[in-house]
Amino acid sequence: MFYPSFFYRKPSRAVLLAASCLSVSALQAQEKQNVLFIVVDDLRPELGCYGSDVAITPHLDKLAEQSVVFQKAYCNVPVSGASRSSLLTGVYPDIVEGRFVDAETRSEKDLPGVVTLPLAFKNAGYYTLSLGKVFHHFDDRTDSWSESPWIVSPASGDWALYNKWNVWKTEIPEAELHPQSHRGPYCEAADVPDSCYEDNQIARKAVAELNRLKEMDRPFFLAVGFRKPHLPFIAPKKYWDLYRREDIKIADNRYRPEGLSEQVQGSREIFQYTRVTDTSAEDFHREARHAYYACVSFVDAQIGLVLDELERLGLADNTVVVLLGDHGWHLGEHDFWGKHTLLQQATHAPLMVRCPDATSGQSRSIVEFVDIYPSLCEVCGITLPEHLQGRSFLPVLKNPEAKHRDCAFIQWGKGVNVVTPEFSYAEWYDKSQSRVVDEALFDYRLDPQENRNAAGEKKYQKLIKRFKDFIGRKRQEIHLR
Repeated sequence: MFYPSFFYRKPSRAVLLAASCLSVSALQAQEKQNVLFIVVDDLRPELGCYGSDVAITPHLDKLAEQSVVFQKAYCNVPVSGASRSSLLTGVYPDIVEGRFVDAETRSEKDLPGVVTLPLAFKNAGYYTLSLGKVFHHFDDRTDSWSESPWIVSPASGDWALYNKWNVWKTEIPEAELHPQSHRGPYCEAADVPDSCYEDNQIARKAVAELNRLKEMDRPFFLAVGFRKPHLPFIAPKKYWDLYRREDIKIADNRYRPEGLSEQVQGSREIFQYTRVTDTSAEDFHREARHAYYACVSFVDAQIGLVLDELERLGLADNTVVVLLGDHGWHLGEHDFWGKHTLLQQATHAPLMVRCPDATSGQSRSIVEFVDIYPSLCEVCGITLPEHLQGRSFLPVLKNPEAKHRDCAFIQWGKGVNVVTPEFSYAEWYDKSQSRVVDEALFDYRLDPQENRNAAGEKKYQKLIKRFKDFIGRKRQEIHLR
């Protein structure tokens, strides 16, 4: 049996600075490189470039051809607010001290004063802009930006209230809205132009800003956050029409994994919308997947507008492009819908990086989202802040076959998860976070869909002991207090 090594030696400051200098000569032109940082809400690796034979994503697939595509990228916490705060500060979540743990996380509250990723670029002379949903709360760490963050949805209140913020385009009688949330149906296929929806407004704003940024005599860090395919699954009808519902395949493991801890429960988010009845029914699975794919194709088109303008303006040759989904999303696997689990559908996310004059290809090495911050700094020759807990995957950007990490470390609720290429091990704790009350082991060589918890089998006990030892060390390492 193969046992992962889990060896990790944090590189010295001298080594990091040397790598930064190497990155400048290897990847950087004479002038500083710009950064276009695109984050997409609830986008799982359901893309053509990730092997999907269903999703129609020509613009993302084209970007992938020019990028290093990380096939095994993992968020460090499967919920938007915490995931974004973690990756934009380069610091792990910590369920013990309550840092970066839920949707309503604010980095300025959980980790005040730390230098964020955009602030590091701003301090290095970059003009930094935030458009759309970048931090989960648009007014979180506004000092990171050269201008006030720009958004379409409201600064406060529920952005998804039915038609209050022009979210839906189809009129629904008041009596048919959700009685508690006052939200509308979970999906919509209105026969309207792209401009009726928020993500097109974000894309057009990004196009306008690129034209303005080109005229500035300084490099830029432009962050653009798109909402789709986040619920509600609303997109113009023409994107629904790209798919034939009868041809859409649904998950073949629409059942709870055998022996899974009761601490693992599906997200309740989808139940905040109407037209959600029997989520186990095959018709619902097919409709919900159709709706999700339509939203993915819609946001792909909006990203294409931005990338095409970057190219048209002659900026592509000197701009690093990063694209990621902030976490994964269950599409009916195990009869779950949404994020909020330590299963791979919730934690595995897309990540691709295009560097001018650099290589492209598929990387099978594991990377974590906390690695994005130091990687971008090194690519652009920016000194790494001392607080960073991730490490740069610059060697993978130079050689996609290079190995980066043995495993990913993920946290959610009262549980932690270690993922290697061969295994996924999770354990859950009591209220004191000191005693393990349940555990799960999935052997990907035998069970790639995570359908059966094998933690009780004798042959895995030595491996589980190694996982437990690693988790103990890792939890001490990430603790800041």
